[in-house]
Amino acid sequence: MNYRIIDKDSYYLSGVFRHFSEDCRCSVSMTARIDVTDLSACSARRGRKFYIDFLYILSKVLNSRDDYKMGYLWQTEELICYDRINPTQYVFHEDTETCTPVYSVYTEDYEEFYRNALKDAEEAKKTREYGLDAAGHPNWFDASFIPWLSYDALNIELPDGHLFFAPIVNWGRYREENGRLMMPVSVRLNHAVADGYLVANVFRLLEKEIGEFGREHQ
Repeated sequence: MNYRIIDKDSYYLSGVFRHFSEDCRCSVSMTARIDVTDLSACSARRGRKFYIDFLYILSKVLNSRDDYKMGYLWQTEELICYDRINPTQYVFHEDTETCTPVYSVYTEDYEEFYRNALKDAEEAKKTREYGLDAAGHPNWFDASFIPWLSYDALNIELPDGHLFFAPIVNWGRYREENGRLMMPVSVRLNHAVADGYLVANVFRLLEKEIGEFGREHQ
C-alpha cells in the first residue's frame, strides 16, 4: 500500500474539500443504467463470468483517476491519494442468506485479475464468516452486486461526520429494454473529494471501458 500526501492548499478541489469536510459533511451518489449488451455477449462467448469481467472494468475505471483513489488519515488529518485501490467483492451464501467480504487485488493484467478474483471468490465460499477488516484494508473500495433486483435507485448512507473517501459501487440485475441489456449501477463518493461531475464521470468511463474491453476480447 503506497500513497502520497496531498497539499490541501494547492489541491485543485481545495474549496470543495474545505466546505464539505468542515461546513457540510455529506456524500453524493447517483444511480444510472448502463448498456451491458455487448459485455454480456462477450463474457458468454468466451465462457467467462460476466460479474468478474464487470468487476475488472470497474476497478480499471476507478484506478484511472486520482479523484477516485483519495483517502483521509484522521490520526494526522492528512489528505492522501493511494497509488492503487482494490475491490472488495462479496460472496452470497444461499444456505445462510449471508455474505462474506472478499478482498481481491486489482492488477491491470486482465487474465491475472480474473484468475485471482475467481479464486478469491471460490475460497470465500468455504466459510460463513463475515470477516470484514476495513482497518487492515484501507485502500479497498466496496463493489457489491445485487443480483435479485433490477432496481431504479439505491442510497448508501454514512454518518455525515465520517470522512470516508473510498468509492462505494453497487450494481443490480440487468434487464432488457428496447432490445438492449441495461444494468443499474449506483456510485457513492464523499462530497469533500467529488462533485456531481466526478460521480457522473464514473458512468461515462464505464461505458467507454466496456466498449474497449469488447474490442480487445473479440
